[in-house]
Order: sequence, then structure tokens, then C-alpha cells
Amino acid sequence: MFKKLATTTALAAVLAAGALTIGNAAKAEDITIGVAGPMTGQYASFGEQLARGSQMAVKDINAKGGINGSKLVLVTGDDACDPKQAVQVANDFVKKGVKFVAGHFCSGSSIPASDVYIEEGILQISPASTNEKFTDVPAEKGVKTVMRTCGRDDWQGQYDGAWLAKTYAGQNVAILDDKSPYGQGLANNTQMNMEKAGLKTALRDTYNAGDKDFSALLNKMKEAKIVAVFIGGYHPDVALMMRQAQEQGFKAAFVSGDAMNTKEFWSISGPAGEGLRFSDASSAKKLDSAKEVVAEFAKDNYDPEGYTLSTYAAIQAFAAAATATGGTDGEKMGEWLRANT
Repeated sequence: MFKKLATTTALAAVLAAGALTIGNAAKAEDITIGVAGPMTGQYASFGEQLARGSQMAVKDINAKGGINGSKLVLVTGDDACDPKQAVQVANDFVKKGVKFVAGHFCSGSSIPASDVYIEEGILQISPASTNEKFTDVPAEKGVKTVMRTCGRDDWQGQYDGAWLAKTYAGQNVAILDDKSPYGQGLANNTQMNMEKAGLKTALRDTYNAGDKDFSALLNKMKEAKIVAVFIGGYHPDVALMMRQAQEQGFKAAFVSGDAMNTKEFWSISGPAGEGLRFSDASSAKKLDSAKEVVAEFAKDNYDPEGYTLSTYAAIQAFAAAATATGGTDGEKMGEWLRANT
């Protein structure tokens, strides 16, 4: 596996462990925040990462006295990486008085949900949505309340494209995507940078997320004599495609992006997944500032893989902004975050 630093994420000083505020209804002085992502469905393993990271962050912050004397109450929204469901989650958060949102996971969910949060002045920090439009479009409109604690598809594509052009110079490389904002954005950026580096794309194609039979696509790549294929998409499809490729004798190298960062990949691919390369940010687990919280997760027998720590970091950033500004006004917190590291 190759890795590339492609994120500005940095965990702040880790807060001490403590008890999580529990209750059916938040007290008047409590601050309600939300975490949103695919808690069910084929991407639920990522939803668990977001949930685990936010739960630990809330527990640690409350153990230190909360924010400005108020305790945090966490509510969870399940969007299943569906755009319409994401908007429903966002509207539900508004009804519940949510002051901050860590989420969503899929770019295709974060982008439409952000319209709701922007209208309501709610600070949103995604720990996982990498499509550049998620933050660029609001920024062009002067919006300061939409952020991320992860990398971007254009950064990742610069690395992936150059790496493919160098590694497979003069050979046939295919670029695929699953038609999602994440998959398409990553594939397009990778193709653009690969061709910029001098390697023309031999085959450009798409598939539908959730497809169960990739035979036609694999045959097309065989006929095109593809030696390497880059896939912009999520781990269930890539894992299944690699398994079917092995069964059909298609021996091309498979390369993908950061959405492969989950152990669940192996439960789908089996041995066929061996050899997959994917680009991703260096693990935050290696940061000195993360040692204590990683140890906390270890006590719960949980490995904070993938986007767990970037979710923790998103809530840390919110807590720092709320503390510094003395409240939960989205605009004020957004301005403070943009002016501070």
C-alpha cells in the first residue's frame, strides 16, 4: 500500500477520559451536537468510525467540564450515504436544536445537507467528504461555516495521477468510477493528472455503485489489454470487482483512493484483495498528540481506523471555537477557526 499526505488534519491536545452525558432530553444549558453518516447500509463500517470518534470526543470534553460550563449531548443521524436522506437528517438536526455537525461521510450527502446547515447558520465540519466542491462552492459565496478535517480529491488525484503515469509509463491504464460525487471527482482528477504527466488513458468507463456482476466491465478491460485500473469508488464494489477479476483470470493491478481504508474490505475481497494499492493520508494514530486517545480506544478493544480520529478532531475544533467565542454562533465559530490553527 502506498500512502500520501493529503490532509491538513491535526489533532489538538487530547482531552482526558470521562463519563458521557446520557439522557432522553437535553437540559436547557446543554449543547446539542450531531454526527451524521451511513450508520446502516453497505457503508456502515464508515458510519461506525464517525460514531465512535464523536462519542469519545464528547465523553472527553464533558469529563473536562464541557464547553463554557455546558455539557455536550450527541445525537446521531443515519443518511445511508443517500442525498435525500441526508437532507432529512439535516432538517431533523435543525428541529433538535443542533449547534454543530460532524459529518456527513459521503460527499454526495455532505453537499446537499450543507445547504440546510448554511441556511440555519450551523457550523459543519466533515471528517471524510473529499470532493472539493463541498467546501469550494460555499467559499465562493462567502460562506464560512463549511469545513473538513480530511484531504481533497484534487490533492489526492495529483498524487495518484502522477504515480500511475510514472509506474505504468507506456502501458494501458483504465480509469473507472461509480458515478458518485466522490468516485467521479477522484477519478476525473486522477485521469487529468495522469494525462498531464504524459500517460493517455486507455479506457475510461463507469459502473453503478452496488453492482453485483462486473463481468462485462472486466471483459472490456481484458480486450483493451489493461495492465492497471484506477477506481474512484467505495470498498464494497472494489473488493467485489477484484474477487471477480481473480475468478475470471484478469490480472491487472488495482489502485484506488482513501475509501479503501477499512478492514471490511477484506471480508468482501478475500485473498483476491492482496496487492491493492490506495492513496490516503498518513494515519493520525501515529501523531504524538493522538497517543492518549488511541490508548482510550484500545481499552474498548477498538482500532480507531479510517475516519475515527478525524471525527474526533472535528469535534475538538468545534469545542475550541465555541470556547474561544463564548458561544455556538456558527458564523463566529467559523471566523475563529479560519483565523486560528
